[in-house]
Amino acid sequence: MDHETLLLIEVGALLLGLSLLGRVASRFGQSPIPLYMTAGLAFGAGGIFPLSASSDFLATGSELGVVLLLLLLGLEYSPQELMGNLKSSARAGIWDAILNALPGAAFALLMGWGPVAALAMAGVTWISSSGVIAKVLRDLGRLGNRETPVILSVLVIEDLAMAFYLPVLSAVVIGASLLQGSITVAVAVGSVCLVLYLAVRHGKKLSRIFTPNHPESLLLGVLGLAMLVAGLAAQVQVSSAVGAFLVGIALSGQVAQNAEKLLRPLRDLFAAIFFVFFGFTTNPADIPSVILPAVILAIVTMSTKVLTGYFAARRAGIGRPGRWRTGLALTPRGEFSIIIAALAVTAGVEPMIAPLAATYMLVTVIVGPLLARLTDTSWFKERMRVLAERAEAKANAHVTESQNAADGTTDNAPVTTS
Repeated sequence: MDHETLLLIEVGALLLGLSLLGRVASRFGQSPIPLYMTAGLAFGAGGIFPLSASSDFLATGSELGVVLLLLLLGLEYSPQELMGNLKSSARAGIWDAILNALPGAAFALLMGWGPVAALAMAGVTWISSSGVIAKVLRDLGRLGNRETPVILSVLVIEDLAMAFYLPVLSAVVIGASLLQGSITVAVAVGSVCLVLYLAVRHGKKLSRIFTPNHPESLLLGVLGLAMLVAGLAAQVQVSSAVGAFLVGIALSGQVAQNAEKLLRPLRDLFAAIFFVFFGFTTNPADIPSVILPAVILAIVTMSTKVLTGYFAARRAGIGRPGRWRTGLALTPRGEFSIIIAALAVTAGVEPMIAPLAATYMLVTVIVGPLLARLTDTSWFKERMRVLAERAEAKANAHVTESQNAADGTTDNAPVTTS
């Protein structure tokens, strides 16, 4: 059987199976992401039914999935909303780096892997998965929630931070000179600033390039622009997800509305492939040897990520339920964990980083969407109601105590006679 025929058979069977898994997940009111990941494990290297002809297609489809997920997220928001939320979440971004990068670095040092491996593991545990979180927010119908811009701000700050981190890591693992590393970082940061400036200042002019009432040209134009900018961003060591997101931010008005409708089916298709590919690239045989440290690391860093989201949402004036939704939504790690691990292992830093990062990522991507649904349970809502009543009662008691103290002061005041 020739390659093209086998490719059609494999991809067709895979998509049909994903359709059935999606229906099962929908029937039980759950996210299909864990099932898609499990399917990837079954069909990847070392799986039960390894696919041989479609690996390149799945890799490319996975990249398109990230681009489409973040492009459509960007279409939901304006440049003004982005800049406002970035400013308000800057401090949360610093805490995010401290709380989530340090556990990974400390783990590598405790394992005796050395400082270079510690730098790599800091990135593995730091960055949340924009693609997974975008899918979770959409599945749960939270794109219009008050806390969603806070979540997006944290994700954008993390992805922008990669413009500094990835060039530095690349230079360190290959032993590049300080000058070479500095040049790479400067190019990456300059590119990010340029794209941000064009999106914020000239987004309306960009929208005029497209004709909103011509579906075919609009679809091809917006998708082509997003892929072009994403590719250029990746070329200068910036996340392709950031590039696609900023394209979505730059587009506005009827162009953005119509493009979102046209691109939605493509996003759903390639987003499913994106999650399958995560499992596809993980060999199940590597999991048992690292499952315990990966689970421990996941528990620690998912907890610190919840703290990050809770802190960011509180600073933005979000109520207690929204703070928990923010923190729990940020727990999945994803594409950057694999990219960073591959970069370190390829340079000969520490071979165990690869299976550990893959297993760690799988744990967070499977558990994360389930945790995000916790805030929709009746138990959680009842708990929030009880806490709100206690806070209100405490506030009322404080007001009453203050009034009584004021009345007592008035009663005890000396009476003067004329």
